[in-house]
Amino acid sequence: MTGQPPTTILLRNARIVFPERAAKASLLIHEKHIARIVESDTKPEADSIVDLEGLTLFPGFIDVHIHGAVGVDTMEASAADLNRVSEFLATQGVTGWLPTLVPGPVADYSRAIKAIEEGSNLKTGARILGVHYEGPFVNSAQCGALRSQFFRTYSGTSDVSDLPVLPVDGGKHMMTLAPEIDGGIELTRELTKRGWVVSIGHTRADFDLLNKAFEAGAHHMTHFMNAMAPLHHRSPGPVAWGLLHDEVSCDVIADGVHLDSNVLQLLLKTKTARRLMLISDSVIAAGLGDGDYKIWGETISVRDRRTSNEKGSIAGSVISMLDAVRMMKSQGASEMELAQMASTNPARLLGIDHDCGSIEEGKRADLVAMDRDGNIQLTIVGGNVIRLPNRSQ
Repeated sequence: MTGQPPTTILLRNARIVFPERAAKASLLIHEKHIARIVESDTKPEADSIVDLEGLTLFPGFIDVHIHGAVGVDTMEASAADLNRVSEFLATQGVTGWLPTLVPGPVADYSRAIKAIEEGSNLKTGARILGVHYEGPFVNSAQCGALRSQFFRTYSGTSDVSDLPVLPVDGGKHMMTLAPEIDGGIELTRELTKRGWVVSIGHTRADFDLLNKAFEAGAHHMTHFMNAMAPLHHRSPGPVAWGLLHDEVSCDVIADGVHLDSNVLQLLLKTKTARRLMLISDSVIAAGLGDGDYKIWGETISVRDRRTSNEKGSIAGSVISMLDAVRMMKSQGASEMELAQMASTNPARLLGIDHDCGSIEEGKRADLVAMDRDGNIQLTIVGGNVIRLPNRSQ
C-alpha cells in the first residue's frame, strides 16, 4: 500500500516502545502526526484500521551517516537515484536520513547538493533531512577510506562559504571535522554560528584541543573509535576524551567489523544508550551483497559483509540501521535503549526531537513495526504507509 495516507489511521494492538517503557496500546494518526495514544479498549473512529497484533512499534530510525546503498553513491546520484535509496531505507525501518558526502571537488559537491535538493521533494520513502559533509577538513593521518588529495585547512569564512548548502526549508547541515587541522577551532566556531551540527572525527587531537572544540560547539563524535587515534594509557586522545565526557555523544557502526561485539558492549555500559547513536556508514554495496564496486575513484571489494579498499582499509559498511539495531539487541540493549540509539538521539543531534524521534502525542507519525524475529512488517513516514503486508481490516 502506497500513496497519500487517509485522513486518519488507527494502529491497534501493537506493543509500543515509548521513551521510558513499552506497553500494548493503539495509536491514532491524523494526517502526518500522532493525534492520540489509546491505552484502553476504546476504539476511536478512523478512516483506516491496521491491526498490529504480535508486532512491536518503534519510532522510525534516523541515519545521519550514509554514503549510499543499492548501487547508488550519494556523490554521483541523481534525484531519482536518491529516491531509490529512500525506498530501500524505508524497508529497513529508516524514516529519515542525511546523504553523506566525502571530500571532493566543489563541482562534485554542487552536483550532489542539487540532486539532494531535488530528492528531498520526493515522497515515496525515507525523508531526506539534510546533508552530512564527512570532511574535507580532516586529518590526513586518519584518512580512512577518504581521498586525502581533497582535504583542506581553514583560513577564513570563505572556506565555509565555498561549500554548497541545501536550499531547503528546515534542511540540516552536519560536518565531520578534525579540530587539529589549521584553523580547526575557528572553523568549528563558524559552523556552529551558522547552525551546522559539528562532529569530531578522522582525528588525532589531544585533550586540550578537544576541550576547545567542545567549547566552540562540537559536542558529537563520528564513528567513534574508527578513524581516530586509538586509546593509549599514556597518551589519552579522542577515544579517552569521548569516554570521559558525558556531555559528548558518539555514533557507532554496529556491524561487528568496525567494532568488535565486546567493544559494543563496553560502550553500551560506559557511554550508555543515552549518549550512543547508531549509524550505517553504508556505501553503494549495501543491499546488494559481495562483489567489487567502483566508488570514490577506486575499487571497493565486499567479502563476507566486510568492505576493503585498494590499500586494505575498511571502506564504509554494507549494513542498514536495521542490522545495527539487531546487533545492539544481541548485545543486550533493551527496546527503549534501541529506540533511543536509533531514533531519539539522532533526532536530538539534528535539533528535530521536538517533532520526531520518539512515540508521543503531537509528534510526526514516523514509525516502524517489527516482528519477534526482528523483521520489518510496517514503515510509516509522516502518516504515509510505505510498507504494509496484509494487515488492514
